[in-house]
Amino acid sequence: MEDPLKQSFLSEIGQVSSLQELLNIKARYIGKKGLLTEKIKGLGNLSTEDRKFYGKYYNELKNFIEELLKTKESELKQREIEHSLRKDIIDITLPGKDYYFGGCHPVNKTLIEIIKIFQELGFTVEEGPEVELDYYNFEALNIPKNHPARDMQDTFYVSEEVVLRTHTSPVQVRVMEKKKPPLRFISPGKVYRCDSDVTHTPMFHQVEGLMVDEDVSFSHLKGVLVYFLERLFGENTPVRFRPSFFPFTEPSTEIDIGCIICGAKGCRVCKGTGWLEVLGAGMVHPNVFRFAGYPEGKYTGFAFGMGVERLTMLKYGIDDIRLFFENDIRFLRQF
Repeated sequence: MEDPLKQSFLSEIGQVSSLQELLNIKARYIGKKGLLTEKIKGLGNLSTEDRKFYGKYYNELKNFIEELLKTKESELKQREIEHSLRKDIIDITLPGKDYYFGGCHPVNKTLIEIIKIFQELGFTVEEGPEVELDYYNFEALNIPKNHPARDMQDTFYVSEEVVLRTHTSPVQVRVMEKKKPPLRFISPGKVYRCDSDVTHTPMFHQVEGLMVDEDVSFSHLKGVLVYFLERLFGENTPVRFRPSFFPFTEPSTEIDIGCIICGAKGCRVCKGTGWLEVLGAGMVHPNVFRFAGYPEGKYTGFAFGMGVERLTMLKYGIDDIRLFFENDIRFLRQF
């Protein structure tokens, strides 16, 4: 006569369809409180003769159950693998997915182009500290303390004598202190001012340049900057020079190009004038040479400065400077 326990186990395992159900059956029969486990624990209550017989039988039944459970587990796992392969099959004939790679930020793109143009003209690249002494940022550039020109720049002061540089012109003074003419270099880098709106940010990039030698004239300044602007914005770009004031240059000029938005016809961007201001320049003031320790009257030179973000906005038709810093991938992918 067949054992009801064995028959019950065979009936249940035949209906198992998942690993979780198999675990439940295993616990029900040979777990710590399983049906077969309880019978094995009760062997001590039997007579010696019965204990010998049932002990052997229950051990054989336990081995039988364990072997069948192991076989069933392998079968269910194989079934799950086959189901997963059918479900997650990869069609190798389908086209691959497109991945978007990072590109050069528009400001960096413009900066690299600016540097390349000036290097072709024989200019080298010089750098200086962003946390600068008041002396180099102002005084050595002919802007003494309490000078009204300091109001032109909203400065971040670290202390009474230390500032976050408001322009990269301090690099010019530092280089002139260490090197003698002829000099021809640009100084690109970050600068800082207390200003923030659609066309200004507290941190932005500038490129300033200096050329010093004997007999450098305003004609040299015009030739270099007109060539640069035509390279950056295209040949035949209209360029004009307007008188202006900077403490460290005399005479000083601001330089405009024909509005690239409306073709110099007049629009909202150029406020109907047909012109857009792009940079400032001038002949180096004699006082700046004096601070650098150059012999009076021996050398002349010109300096210029430009905001990279402004040039980038004009070059690519961007109307809000904050787009450069928001890291919107939709905006950056265009470049």
